[in-house]
Amino acid sequence: MEDDIQEEVLAQFKERRLGGWQVLQLTAGTGLAVYAVWAGILMPGFRRVPLRLQVPYMPASRAQVSNVMTLLKGRSGGIADLGSGDGRIVLEACSKGFSPAVGYELNPWLVRLAYFHAWRAGRHKSISYRREDLWKVDLSAYKNVTVFLAPSVLSLLQKKLLAELPEDALIVAGRFPFPDWTACKVEGDGADRAWAYHIQELRHRYQSQDVHEETS
Repeated sequence: MEDDIQEEVLAQFKERRLGGWQVLQLTAGTGLAVYAVWAGILMPGFRRVPLRLQVPYMPASRAQVSNVMTLLKGRSGGIADLGSGDGRIVLEACSKGFSPAVGYELNPWLVRLAYFHAWRAGRHKSISYRREDLWKVDLSAYKNVTVFLAPSVLSLLQKKLLAELPEDALIVAGRFPFPDWTACKVEGDGADRAWAYHIQELRHRYQSQDVHEETS
């Protein structure tokens, strides 16, 4: 089932035509090609990131952003976007009243692009984009977390989210779902789909499984 979802999403990306602005942003993100070669040779920190944890940049579509916001409707408080790319999820969340609105992104060029978007929207003083490793970020203060990451990364991220997020936190995944979790709600179709997960429900499910295993 999970493989079917991934194949469906990838197929739609291949069929989707990119507009001029999207091509420009892809160039900004993947124009990282020269930088990546340089960084891989000269920056020890970059070399410590395993290949399976490196996520290629693909800007979120308007439909994807809209679906994420729909799943977050009625919620408030701080929000963290892990692997925030060009910052559009954080920017939209800020416009909906989420505060603090923070994006975590390792690619310095995308951090700059994200701040440019925020400046153009007049919200650069209300948003924070941090060039930090998401694996080292303390997420305990965030009640809302969004992720647009590869399946290989999501499978590893599950443990961190379960361990750190507050009991009333909501996680929204775009493009790909978490492989071992069952979403409480799904919005959209195909490549624009988004999945929501209540951390309290997930913890309860894991605790129930542990009790069952101990008694069996």
